[in-house]
Amino acid sequence: MASSFFSEWVYTDTVKDHFINPRNIWKEDDDFTPDGVGEVGSLACGDQMRVGIKVEDGKIKDLRWLTYGCASAIASTSMMSEMAKGMSLEEAYHLSPKDITEELGGLPEHKFHCSVLGDKALRAAIDDYLEKNHMDNPYKAKTAKIICECKGVTDQQIEELVKTDQVKTLDDLIRLTGATTGCGKCKEKIAAELAELLHIYNK
Repeated sequence: MASSFFSEWVYTDTVKDHFINPRNIWKEDDDFTPDGVGEVGSLACGDQMRVGIKVEDGKIKDLRWLTYGCASAIASTSMMSEMAKGMSLEEAYHLSPKDITEELGGLPEHKFHCSVLGDKALRAAIDDYLEKNHMDNPYKAKTAKIICECKGVTDQQIEELVKTDQVKTLDDLIRLTGATTGCGKCKEKIAAELAELLHIYNK
């Protein structure tokens, strides 16, 4: 049965390795007290991610994670945890799903969203660390991507509105930000970005 399962495995050997032998899992009996914790997703939609970080001299000294998700979510977060350790907070904040996926040797296109959970939870953990220590966050603006050029609406702005329950539909987003009301060329991108975030945060 097992050999049949793995003979039909559609992922790379690296994904298989990180799925079967995930690194840096946050175990209950670990002597690990995080300096910052980030959580994204929801059990209701099938994917939930929690990341804890320890910070020393402005770098990620250690990282632990927990997830309820598919093989792609487990493998991508395991890889992310290996990549992030030793990085400066700025480097870790800029770690992207593309970076993680490339290290894994690729993921099926319909599973790419799973790699987004790990990097979002990592950024949320860094946000939490900076907030707890009353430190400015100079990284957010640098990582924001403009989705609607006419109105200057960024992906992070949309994410914050979704997380805080201010936006649940495209109409909500248009009303609050004016997105898509300029040239209208961004409407498809805006709708896709919103749909992804609503899925991640189970809104």
